[in-house]
Amino acid sequence: MKYLFRNYYTGIRFKGNLYLVLVLHFLFLMLLFSVCRVLFFLFNKGFYPNTTLDSFVTILWGGLQFDTAAILYINILYFFFFLLPFTFRYNVWYQRVLKYLFVITNGVALGANCADFIYFQFTMRRTTATVFDEFKNETNFASLIPQFIADYWYVFLIWFALTALLVLFYRKIQKPKVLKGFKYHAVYFVNGLVLMLVFVTLMVGGVRGGYRHSTRPITLSNAGKYVHEPLEVAIVLNTPFAIFRTLQKQSLKKVDYFTPDELQSRYNPVHSPVSVDSMRRSNVVIFILESFGREYFQHYNEHLKDQGFCGYTPFLDSLIDKGFYFRNSFANGRKSIDAMPSALASIPMMVEPYFLTSYSGNRINSIASLLRDEGYYTAFFHGAPNGSMGFQAFANVAGFQDYYGLSEYPSSDGFDGMWGVWDEEFFQFFADKLNGFQQPFCAAIFSLSSHHPFKVPERYEGRFPKGTLPIHQCVAYTDYSLRRFFDKVSSMPWFDNTLFVFTADHANQSYYPEYKTNVGVFTVPLIFYTPDGSMVGKSDSLAQQIDIMPSILGYLNYPKPFLAFGRNVFGSTQEPFVINYTSNTYQLFVGNYLLLYDGAKVTGLFEFKTDRLLETNLIGKLPEVELRMVKKVKAIIQQYNNRMIGDSLTVK
Repeated sequence: MKYLFRNYYTGIRFKGNLYLVLVLHFLFLMLLFSVCRVLFFLFNKGFYPNTTLDSFVTILWGGLQFDTAAILYINILYFFFFLLPFTFRYNVWYQRVLKYLFVITNGVALGANCADFIYFQFTMRRTTATVFDEFKNETNFASLIPQFIADYWYVFLIWFALTALLVLFYRKIQKPKVLKGFKYHAVYFVNGLVLMLVFVTLMVGGVRGGYRHSTRPITLSNAGKYVHEPLEVAIVLNTPFAIFRTLQKQSLKKVDYFTPDELQSRYNPVHSPVSVDSMRRSNVVIFILESFGREYFQHYNEHLKDQGFCGYTPFLDSLIDKGFYFRNSFANGRKSIDAMPSALASIPMMVEPYFLTSYSGNRINSIASLLRDEGYYTAFFHGAPNGSMGFQAFANVAGFQDYYGLSEYPSSDGFDGMWGVWDEEFFQFFADKLNGFQQPFCAAIFSLSSHHPFKVPERYEGRFPKGTLPIHQCVAYTDYSLRRFFDKVSSMPWFDNTLFVFTADHANQSYYPEYKTNVGVFTVPLIFYTPDGSMVGKSDSLAQQIDIMPSILGYLNYPKPFLAFGRNVFGSTQEPFVINYTSNTYQLFVGNYLLLYDGAKVTGLFEFKTDRLLETNLIGKLPEVELRMVKKVKAIIQQYNNRMIGDSLTVK
């Protein structure tokens, strides 16, 4: 029986030409990458309600080009050593090393593709090389990885199955034996060298995407050729390609769409004081709430009541009744690291997170640095380990005098076992510290608990509504923690003289289709609250995170010029707009319209307020609107790029 099994096993192995073996390796990898693309779509199909079978076939076809480039990048060493025209490549140990090189490198690549089945839902784009910088300061990976494996075991199972197929396929291929005898070696070498050059030529064309002199090596933006909606770019691409093509890349280029005078008239980020009143010395407290998308609020979703909508923020909804909020408010990025520059320094995420660009050392003005110069004490709070996400570094650059993280938290109690201190405990700590600050002060806090793995303290298990998504009970818990914070600070002497501002870093898990579109994934709250009741009402105007800093300064009658890419929502004559960037596309909101612009051409125009699912593309149907919005987005790009490159983010 053993003999028969051995003969059967060896008999089904492929026996053929060495170079045909290499082609089969390549084709099998192409098949596995296509399988990953289909799985990526299936895991995230809720974000693609308008993707038809025809368009998906086009996406699959286009994806082959990017898979080709990625596989060649990944296997460049393997192919090189495999093609060396010497007979020692048939040595058993040499072949064994090649096998491990092939399986390990491609196994890692498949793992990267599988990781984006889930991670895409948080970032809304394929992972790029910036991921290494985003998480380089995290000290709790030892506890995070087992939790991720437990929560997303099915993804790890898929990765294991794909890697097992890779190993099995490799073992099925048996290399032919080399001809023996000295007289064959010279011919063997010459033939091998010629064929090696042929393969290298083919590989260069695969990496570049063609052989024309005018052909530039394909990059992420080339995926737009195969899609109808920018978000579909993520399906066309694969994660290894996205990482390779963004390594050591300077993402911004200087542009000159308009003359200096034209540019100033179209869009000017320099704000000049307009009020003659003396500066108001109110305290400022800014809450950046982890993953608090607008979908979780009652006030933002009255239109969904007929669909059984249930809110998870009863305290914040009660505060909205006493404050001023914007019904059309948006984030400028999709990651936590995008929120601090946007909300605190009025710097949007354009192309790459500001934290991670080569311009992060530029001189900037922020709400902290500007108010600090006016005699304010400034501090930033985040309950995670100090250094996490680079928040402490940015707080320092932004001019916050003190940083309070896990190291400053006075007790070992309250640690959630993974990310940091539970929101309830850390908000109470925040309240105590505020009460000891000299007035006026400006303090910002970044919450933590409404985050994967979406747990609440054991003492609250079953207390908060589970809802339809894992994050819902966490949002309700953080909302309760805010209630307890306000219960505590409402009797403190500084409370009545304080402006409170609430926003989120980004949206997160979504249940309703309208929150899974290019519009919905950027929806966050923007709420202003003053205990004296001087700021009450709502606005349908567009608002965004980068409006927070200039709006606070406008409220305080700040007396000096400053630079902010947003506007003062309470007193600016500038046209309301929102700018964000996703899937290699700029998104500009003006009035009722959303313009999608890839840096060279318009790819979409939608009336987003009525067309909630972005089903009707209006390209070419409203030429005046389209032209006006293109000029606006170009002006914003020119101001942003040129000021970043020229280190001109302050008023000199």
